[in-house]
Amino acid sequence: MNVAAPKILSSAHLASESSVELSELEYALIIAGNAFNRWMSRCMSAAGVKDMTPVEVSLLHHVCHRERKKSLADICFVLNIEDTHIASYALKKLVKAGYIQSEKVGKEAYFSATEEGYALCLKYREMREECLITVLSDTGLSNQALGDAAKLLRTASGLYDTASRGATSR
Repeated sequence: MNVAAPKILSSAHLASESSVELSELEYALIIAGNAFNRWMSRCMSAAGVKDMTPVEVSLLHHVCHRERKKSLADICFVLNIEDTHIASYALKKLVKAGYIQSEKVGKEAYFSATEEGYALCLKYREMREECLITVLSDTGLSNQALGDAAKLLRTASGLYDTASRGATSR
């Protein structure tokens, strides 16, 4: 006899017969998002910088990505940050800390990493390898499974963005 595994939901009142699995996914997203945010802050702390928020960690890594100058609008677009004030405030804190620099081009500011910012990202990478990659290898998850999960999350992000536009127009 096949017994179905119990569904794990955070908001059973939202689960409909048409898609209990969506409520399962949403609960998993909440848990994973909170765990990932906690991880980013703790990994950065292990890398030597205490009290950096997950937004600041994300922004620092993105500004370091591909060693290109990036505008606030581009950063927010790529990271899917709707509230530019949050990103702007975090970027100012990173500039003040000396991890990134800002350069005006016309009316727009462009951000790039400093040597100290790159060094910090490399230290973060070392801590990531030491603390996360070793644990990951013990799970039996393949790189293919991780890639499939990333594709699912990007697809879900698009679905929620589309649904947000629909909700806004009501």
